[in-house]
Amino acid sequence: MVDNFHMTRSDTHGKTVHVMVLTGYGINCDYETAYAFDLAGAVSTRVHINALISGETSLKDYDILVLDGGFSWGDDHGAGVLEAVRLRSDTGEALFEFIGEGKLILGICNGFQALVNLGLLPGFDGDYRTRHVALTFNDCGNFRDDWVTLVGAPGSPCVFTKGVGRIELPIRHGEGKFYASPEVIKRLIDNGQVVYQYATPQGEPAQGQFPFNPNGSVHDIAGICDSTGRIFGLMPHPEAFNHWTNHPDWTRMKESMKRRGQSIHPELTAGVRIMKNGVDYIRENRIAV
Repeated sequence: MVDNFHMTRSDTHGKTVHVMVLTGYGINCDYETAYAFDLAGAVSTRVHINALISGETSLKDYDILVLDGGFSWGDDHGAGVLEAVRLRSDTGEALFEFIGEGKLILGICNGFQALVNLGLLPGFDGDYRTRHVALTFNDCGNFRDDWVTLVGAPGSPCVFTKGVGRIELPIRHGEGKFYASPEVIKRLIDNGQVVYQYATPQGEPAQGQFPFNPNGSVHDIAGICDSTGRIFGLMPHPEAFNHWTNHPDWTRMKESMKRRGQSIHPELTAGVRIMKNGVDYIRENRIAV
């Protein structure tokens, strides 16, 4: 991983996939996110948002943009609101050009909140400027820090989640309730844009039941994508499950595998596999810069 807040890239050709991980002003999951993408085979760079909006660093030099978790600008005026305002007003058309070039955007927790505030999600009919959904205060009335079970929609076009169905990931948020009008929810479902839903440990729909649905999200929605599947936002943190020992049950899992004679060095975690799907997609569909 390259820890350079003000670095630009010129080697965008070839098979190296470059990931911009935004940081600064309360964003606090940048190291984990960059590390997880490095494990997935990319070259990640932590870029201060000031370097992006000032033009010191160009989106053109990157293949994947990540708006990661934390509390950008202290969540003043609402979670992800000021980050969205800064990106919309200060990056001009660069963000929309990035999308038009077929590149990928991932928003995690606070980054997901920023994406919906920007209007990049759900992006109905290629409209990335109109806001249709919201992420608001948890129904339980407090911040939740826990692990949840998610089930994926088999027909989703999301490129990040191919082959990553039922998984467990950590959450840490106070404003994670997904809300939209019944018409918008139906449209998301009909379009296959609901990527992950909260579920019971047995993989059954949570049906709003707390704590399996930790925030009261409508239709148990934990993550959505745009109609192309190239922009993806979710409240749980895939980057925080970058090694199997991150899981709270890892010691039990280790003993169980040991007793069955299985290797205690499992494959990539579900969190890293999500990143790897994005990296592999860029390698397979690279558009010359």
